[in-house]
Amino acid sequence: MLKKTLVFSILFLALSLVVTPVLAQTTTSTSASAKAAAKSADVAAKIKCVADAVAVREMAISTASVLHSEAVAAAYATRANELYGAYSNTTVAKVQPGVKVAWAGFKKTTKLATNTWKKNKNAAWSAFRSAVSICKAPAGVSDSSNSGSEPSGQ
Repeated sequence: MLKKTLVFSILFLALSLVVTPVLAQTTTSTSASAKAAAKSADVAAKIKCVADAVAVREMAISTASVLHSEAVAAAYATRANELYGAYSNTTVAKVQPGVKVAWAGFKKTTKLATNTWKKNKNAAWSAFRSAVSICKAPAGVSDSSNSGSEPSGQ
């Protein structure tokens, strides 16, 4: 629970730093070169806004991935210990319940880890899409179309 709160806190803090895009000021100069320079600066600022949003998203997804990996590793360690205990018995009647408990706990823990991963990953992408929409960057700058490439269950 603490890890989830930490992930969402980091995500919220980082997004609050990114959401306000820095837009270049346009000048009232009538020269074509001044207008072109202003437009170029505006586009560059919008791209920077998207880059900042991408960095926050990637950090959030990386953190979620680490938390998922830790939870799955702990599930394997717990299962190994429980199976060791179950197979240290000398009768089938004592081994079977221990094996069932070990596997049931493993299944429950890994399912929870996968659900948490999906929730955190989707939250990172959702926050990213919200941040990028504020940037108003030119078409083709964002990589949102690649969100389907993320592992769904790790």
